[in-house]
Amino acid sequence: MNANTRHACFVVATLGLSGLGVAARTTEPVTHTVTIDSVQFQPDVLTVKVGEPIVWVNKDPFPHTVTSESKNFDSHEIQPGKSWKYTPAKAGEFPYVCLLHPTMKGTLRVK
Repeated sequence: MNANTRHACFVVATLGLSGLGVAARTTEPVTHTVTIDSVQFQPDVLTVKVGEPIVWVNKDPFPHTVTSESKNFDSHEIQPGKSWKYTPAKAGEFPYVCLLHPTMKGTLRVK
């Protein structure tokens, strides 16, 4: 094998290995955040993919809930300064409300 052939084999092998490295990488799902502040969900409409976690963070000085109108999820009371995490397992549109403050409404859209 001459020097040019060895160089070509090295380049092919290196490219092949780097291609495997790219294929072997895994990505973590994006975590979305909804802030509860001033008796509002911010954002009030959120679109995510199935399996992407959402965290609701309560920045108000009193508790709130994140309760799906269809009862698909319910945080129960989230105390001030605390959070609640939910990971949707199915697609759909899920309106939700704070049971303690019924004027607080949001929508979770899962693709």
